[in-house]
Amino acid sequence: MNRDKRAFLRHTTAAILALAAATLLPTAAGAQEKKVIRVGTLKLIHGIGAYFYEQFAPPGYTILVVPFETPTDGKNAVVTGSVDFGIFGIAAATLGAAAGEPLVIVAATCNRGMAVVAGAQSGINTIKDLRGKKVAILPGSTQEVVILERLRMEGMSIKDIQPIRLTFSDMAPALARGDIDAYVGAEPGPGISLATGAGKIVEYPYTTPIGSLNMILATRQELVDRNPALIGLMLETHRNANEFAMANRAKFVEMTIQKLGQKPESVEKAVPNVELTWKMDKKFVTQAKFYGAEMLDKKQIRALPDYDKFINMKFVEAMK
Repeated sequence: MNRDKRAFLRHTTAAILALAAATLLPTAAGAQEKKVIRVGTLKLIHGIGAYFYEQFAPPGYTILVVPFETPTDGKNAVVTGSVDFGIFGIAAATLGAAAGEPLVIVAATCNRGMAVVAGAQSGINTIKDLRGKKVAILPGSTQEVVILERLRMEGMSIKDIQPIRLTFSDMAPALARGDIDAYVGAEPGPGISLATGAGKIVEYPYTTPIGSLNMILATRQELVDRNPALIGLMLETHRNANEFAMANRAKFVEMTIQKLGQKPESVEKAVPNVELTWKMDKKFVTQAKFYGAEMLDKKQIRALPDYDKFINMKFVEAMK
């Protein structure tokens, strides 16, 4: 990202956030204003835990949630300082860190949440059946790396399909219209396709060495250095919110319907394919490193991130 574009993103998003924050803070004379923690999240079920943050916010703080359409938008918001924390895929985080951007993963956010979906009446039942088909993929997403690995495992490559660039929210409608034959999507897209009868699951692609690793919580190195106490507070909030959502499925479904505008039957189909979490362990690191190696091999990045800085385990370990 060049300097002018970064400045534009920072100043534009900062203005929007400032206006939004002003509507959240107390306005009565003498009222003590709360400190605002700005969190960006994707318009996906994977990041719905962010909307439970406010009820677990530390005393004296309020949480401002900013939705983003793509992982890259969320990653850029963290890098430019438009948000303090961001929820997006491991792919976008790795792309940024590999390019020298000061991104730091401080917690996991969501496992699973992916699916390869084909038209319900199509003859596509396996990954091999995607050969020659129009398959929607979001470049720079976790799903992109996963499907490339699944194709390799089946003796295929991206050249064997017709990749169509679409955002996650556009995939289910495109399949229903017949514009594409299949997509590699993120919930609630697959749930929508199932609930409407337009699509069927080809597979949940968790058999690669990447496993079900998907979304993370990231911040900037500057915040790690300047205010580690805030990160500790944020991770407590993150853990409590995600554990609450997983333990209260009805609340999870209700919040998803409210924030994403989806029908109950679609969300009910999607929720079982989503695991909100916060934990990072040796398996997480192994999967993340394999992920980076795959991106390097496919020339999506020019160098591996410095994993000693990129994945900071100390805040999660302190909560254990």
